[in-house]
Amino acid sequence: MSKPLQTVLIVDDSPISRKMLKSCFPKERGFEFHEAGDGLQALEKYKELRPDLVTMDLTMPVMDGVTALVEIKAFDPAATVIVCTADIQDKSLQEVTEKGAFLILPKPPNKASVQEALTKVEESA
Repeated sequence: MSKPLQTVLIVDDSPISRKMLKSCFPKERGFEFHEAGDGLQALEKYKELRPDLVTMDLTMPVMDGVTALVEIKAFDPAATVIVCTADIQDKSLQEVTEKGAFLILPKPPNKASVQEALTKVEESA
């Protein structure tokens, strides 16, 4: 049985990347979007909002995405975090998977890859 997602926290230090990713989500689903520009903001917003889904860039100022992923999972082990990154090195991908990322979405995202990721998340719920 799948659980529909409602609230999404998009974490990326680039406003353009956040906007691009947001545009890949199906509009008719009526997602409620929140944004953070670094990992520390992401952690604070996660604690405040408890979103259904977090998309996390890895390379950011203040607190990087790997650290933010670890902190969010420590706060809420059930958190669903999709790492959205251009870093496709096996070592980086393995590290975020071991630290609790649900899946990795390569940048740049597109509507098909985001829809596929959403389907996987909802089917696992």
